[in-house]
Amino acid sequence: VGVAFGIPSLRIKGFYLAIATLAAQFFLVWLFEKWAWLYNYNASGAIQVPNLTMFGVYVAGPQADSWVQYYLVLAIVSVMTVLCINLTRGNLGRTWKATRDVDIAAELIGINLMKSKLTAFMVSSYVVGVAGALFVFMWRGAAEPNLFDIPLSFRILFIAIIGGLGSILGNYLGAILIVGLPVVLGTLPAALGIPISSSMVEHINVMMVGGLIVFFLIIEPHGLAQLWRLIREKLIIWPFPH
Repeated sequence: VGVAFGIPSLRIKGFYLAIATLAAQFFLVWLFEKWAWLYNYNASGAIQVPNLTMFGVYVAGPQADSWVQYYLVLAIVSVMTVLCINLTRGNLGRTWKATRDVDIAAELIGINLMKSKLTAFMVSSYVVGVAGALFVFMWRGAAEPNLFDIPLSFRILFIAIIGGLGSILGNYLGAILIVGLPVVLGTLPAALGIPISSSMVEHINVMMVGGLIVFFLIIEPHGLAQLWRLIREKLIIWPFPH
């Protein structure tokens, strides 16, 4: 499915590509709402997560413990991270980086742009598919099209922009910021004795995320990952100036 919707990437690039691939979401949401076979002909249009066991322990469903689900998600995320790091460091990852940086130069040195772009869509769609499965089975407890709405897609896009495009570490840093910022805004004012309503926290969170996106797009396009690299390099040579 990712390869099919990645075909427009052969003609467009950048944020235009991100907007074009959002068309897949509208189509897939419509498909999951209209094709009853995809949700087991359930009258509610959703699929409830059953009680799933692994080695005699419930890992999903109403009877599963939260700590079991946490460690299972942690294990899967760790494995996927190691696989992605090895992919980016191999020949396929170098091909992706060359295509991302200067696609014309990559084509001149013999890289098949169509194969490079479509494999990138295939691998990334698989990774996001695993994330979607964990999202449903380990957190929400039911699968329905409305869970994967446009605001969720934009949150993922904001994670990539703020964290740093083309960086695995950047995605973690961006996710920590996007998920942790509302928590900090909700607890820090109360700890400091500053009265603030929940609606004001939401407004401040939206304004700060918007400001960070503008900042990173203009000042540091490589996001938090690049800032971390600069800080690390400074710490390595500290206290020497050069």
